[in-house]
Amino acid sequence: MRDEDISEIVKILKKVTKTFAVPSVTEIGAKHNPFKVLISTIISLRTKDIVTSKASLALFKKASTPKNISKLSETEVETLIYPAGFYKTKAKNIKKICEILLEKYGGIVPNDIEKLLALPGVGRKTANLVLTLGFGSPGICVDIHVHRIFNRLGYVSTKTPDETEVVLRKKLPKKYWIVINDLLVMYGQNLCRPISPFCSKCKIKKYCSRINIDTHR
Repeated sequence: MRDEDISEIVKILKKVTKTFAVPSVTEIGAKHNPFKVLISTIISLRTKDIVTSKASLALFKKASTPKNISKLSETEVETLIYPAGFYKTKAKNIKKICEILLEKYGGIVPNDIEKLLALPGVGRKTANLVLTLGFGSPGICVDIHVHRIFNRLGYVSTKTPDETEVVLRKKLPKKYWIVINDLLVMYGQNLCRPISPFCSKCKIKKYCSRINIDTHR
């Protein structure tokens, strides 16, 4: 694809994805609640959306603030977020995060990427989602879908999601920073699959360089 095609691609994606299910973390953080975005994103790592939603809602029904979650035992948190992947490690990190938020930030999630990255279990994807969904601040959340699709399109040529974020910060128009993750996550889950993507149904295929696509439908 040509770099200048990005505006048309985003326009098409906005239209196509209107019928797709919204990612669980986006739905949970719809009211711009940075804490819920932070915790639900941690739960979502290597976990299917339907499980993320169920686990997050179960936890927030029991305790929805750093103070309330800190009062739960690690075992209680584990039980509430099960069967999320690596639920034991996530429960430990969630408890520790709540303690740090109470000790350092008065129970408030910081609107600062470096402070977010210093929290246990928080990587760049999680930190950027908190900024964009929780605070409405500029950030580019790059998960496996964003990384994969932008490389397939030929908009970037990178090896890791972190590398993709660095490149996108330089070339992706800032007006698309917040929306791009949801658009490509939904498109990646429904059409531009990791294996054998639905190229025959793709609405942006005329712009796509189809890099590293061996088989497709």
